[in-house]
Formats: sequence, C-alpha cells, structure tokens
Amino acid sequence: MDPNTHSRIEALVKSSPVLVFMKGTKLMPQCGFSNNVVQILNSLGVSFETFDVLSDMEIRQGIKDYSNWPTIPQVYLKGEFIGGSDILIEMYNSGELREKLEVALAS
Repeated sequence: MDPNTHSRIEALVKSSPVLVFMKGTKLMPQCGFSNNVVQILNSLGVSFETFDVLSDMEIRQGIKDYSNWPTIPQVYLKGEFIGGSDILIEMYNSGELREKLEVALAS
C-alpha cells in the first residue's frame, strides 16, 4: 500500500472513537451491509462517524489491506478493527457489542 494512503487511513481511524468505513454515509447507506451496521449502532445510541469508500478508491482498497479484511463495511473502535456487518450482527445479538462499546467509550 502507498505510504500516503496508509497515513491517511491511520489518521481516519484515529479521528473518531467509533468509525465505520462504508459504502455511502450514515444518513444514506449505499448497500445493505453498510445499512445493517448503521442500524445496529443507531439502535445502541452510539455516536459514530463514517467514511464513504465510494468517494475515494485509494481508501476503498487501502482499508482492506490495512485491516487484512476483504469486505466493506469495516468498524473501528478506538483505532481497533472489530469487524464487518456479520461480526457486528453476531456481537449485537449476543450482547457483546453493547458491552465492548460501553467499556471502550467509558475510558
């Protein structure tokens, strides 16, 4: 990955306690998987930011390399990659996501 793209991704990941790399925005998701993540975070009352990978092809590919995860959306919590749509759904259903967010955002 280009060092400039890597630096941009690192800055983005650190820019918000909860950041979602997704297709579209939290107000207008452009795919069902991204919409799932937005709905889950909204239902938990979590404040989060998004980055629309459709607006930047370098970031769109770069984030997959950065996380070593092949799909979008990708959710970061305090700079740590926690997963995509399927993982968030599992964590939400088990209660693990609420707990993880509460602990991370309280510190």
